[in-house]
Amino acid sequence: MFSINRVPAMTPDVPFVSEFARSSNLTPDHIRVVITVPTFRRPEHLMTTLDSLQAQGMGSEVAVVIMDNDAEGLEGARAAADWLEGSQLKGIAIVAHRRGNCHAYNAGWETALAEFPRLTHIAVIDDDEIAGPGWLSGLMETGRETGADLVGGPQIPVFTDKALDGWRRHPVFTPHYHSTGLVPILYSSGNVLISRAVLDMMPKPYLDPAFNFIGGGDSDFYRRARARGFEFGWSAEAAVMETLPSRRAEFSWLNARSLRNGAISAILEKRQWPGMPGRVRTLAKSLALLAASPLRGLGLGLRTGSAVIGLYHIQVAVGRLMEEFGMVNEQYRNPESN
Repeated sequence: MFSINRVPAMTPDVPFVSEFARSSNLTPDHIRVVITVPTFRRPEHLMTTLDSLQAQGMGSEVAVVIMDNDAEGLEGARAAADWLEGSQLKGIAIVAHRRGNCHAYNAGWETALAEFPRLTHIAVIDDDEIAGPGWLSGLMETGRETGADLVGGPQIPVFTDKALDGWRRHPVFTPHYHSTGLVPILYSSGNVLISRAVLDMMPKPYLDPAFNFIGGGDSDFYRRARARGFEFGWSAEAAVMETLPSRRAEFSWLNARSLRNGAISAILEKRQWPGMPGRVRTLAKSLALLAASPLRGLGLGLRTGSAVIGLYHIQVAVGRLMEEFGMVNEQYRNPESN
């Protein structure tokens, strides 16, 4: 049913990537849609994620590419290999040897393009997510109806401790849109469908490795895609459930994520407006946001009933200013605390 290359050679077309396993009866010429699943030290949940994909009953034109970003431990690659052995959904498990989420995404997308010549779309789901019923079909349908080149969907937070569900109201967890249709831009790669036209036109590496450990590589990619004229859509029906450990309800994590969000927004604006005029413009915006943040935070705190959540706008503004001094939290550097 499948084959494993336990000591693989590097794939020539995709540097620093090696194949670990593949379904032996995989027929690349039949595949039109590839679901890419980046994974890092979550082998148990990875199996749940993959099960949720198979449960959707997708046809023979869909395949999966699993990208393990832990070249030392290989827990994800081994779990994927075991899963592929008995799965009706066919695919490939690869190892992205360079650490960082941007490297993992790039490895999966480039592998999909190299392996499947008739590819029309790539979808992404993370290894801590579970696809809802009709997830992929919902993304595809919205793409057809709106003509959008990139379609996103909601990532619904689900805490492992149900007593923490009230934190779902925090802005770091809430979806950016609520209605299906065209939208100005997307912000997350954890639930997205990307057309082949985007991948053919965008320069490589698709996600800038400078964002490997701070996040934001997806937002940077979307901004560059928008600058090239690509359109974005939102499928409210194509939800995934994101499993959240209890530590993500702790103040230290929420504060770090909020500060990081602010820093990323400043970095992206400087890229959009380069040079000293752009830096002055970004700084002025940061100061304006800081001045407005107490009032905005008061409103947010009253709406959510949480003083901690009400701090979000202040934290974002402070994070933007911290970035001016090179202080950016690499929240993905230590995944055990993320």
